[in-house]
Amino acid sequence: MAKRGAPSGFLPARRQIRPRGRLGFVRVTLAILLVAASANTTGGRAEAGSFPLPRFVSLKASSANLRVGPGVGYSIEWVFKRRGIPLEIYQEYGNWRRVRDWDGSSGWIHHSLLSGRRTGIVAPWSKDRLALYAKPAADSAIVAWLEPRVELRLSWCDGQWCAVAAGPSMGFIKQVGLWGVYPGEVL
Repeated sequence: MAKRGAPSGFLPARRQIRPRGRLGFVRVTLAILLVAASANTTGGRAEAGSFPLPRFVSLKASSANLRVGPGVGYSIEWVFKRRGIPLEIYQEYGNWRRVRDWDGSSGWIHHSLLSGRRTGIVAPWSKDRLALYAKPAADSAIVAWLEPRVELRLSWCDGQWCAVAAGPSMGFIKQVGLWGVYPGEVL
C-alpha cells in the first residue's frame, strides 16, 4: 500500500524496516552492527580527528570557499584567494573543518583544501613594524623590519623564537609577534 503522492512501489517506512519473525530480527540486528562496525573503523577517526584542537594549518588551494556550514549545501560566506594563509582549525565534522583567520572571520572548509605546512602573519593587531633578527636573540643584528600582516613561512619555533622566511629574507622573530603559532608552542 503506497502513500498518497509517493512513487509507485514505495512502501511506508514501518513496512520497510519491520523484521519478519526471529530470522528477520537477527538479519536487521546484524546489518546494524556491521554498519556500526564499519563506521567505527573507517569514519570514526575522521569525525573525532587524530590531531589536537585547536591547531594551525595553512590554505593549500589558491581559491577556497568558506561556508556557513559543514557541506557543499551551505552558502558561501567568503572566498579565500591566496594560498598559504594561516588558519586556525577549532572544530571538525567529518571531512569539514571550522576555521578562523587572523581577523576573526570563521566558517567551514573542506579538509582537502588545507595543508599542515605552517605559516604565520606578523602581528596583525599591531601598528608598529617588528624586527627580523639574524639570530634568536634581541641583541643580534636586525635583518629587516616587517610590517604588520606580512605573511611568513615558519621553519621552526622553540617556544620563544621562530625561524621564518619572508620573501628572500630569512631570520628570527619573537613568537609572541606572530599569528599562526601559539605562545610557547614548539614546532
